[in-house]
Amino acid sequence: MVGTSIQLYMVPGMAHCQGGPGTDTFDKMAAIEQWIETGNAPAQIVASHATGGKVDRTRPLCPYGKVAKWNGSGSTDDAGNFACVGG
Repeated sequence: MVGTSIQLYMVPGMAHCQGGPGTDTFDKMAAIEQWIETGNAPAQIVASHATGGKVDRTRPLCPYGKVAKWNGSGSTDDAGNFACVGG
């Protein structure tokens, strides 16, 4: 059944497979393991961007059809201030 075993999470601003200005670092295996253990696809995956080895931004990666929207308060560099909306 489609949707129970396939999900697409876009990574805005990431260069081909890695790098770029986007949040290109995230734990793919932890997301897959949690999905298998719970039977639920992740509602979001938190990703980070680092400059000079120091994390300077985090954002949620949303399932295809949804986008990360800033809630209007707090830092735009903190994933906790975003929600996946749409779809």
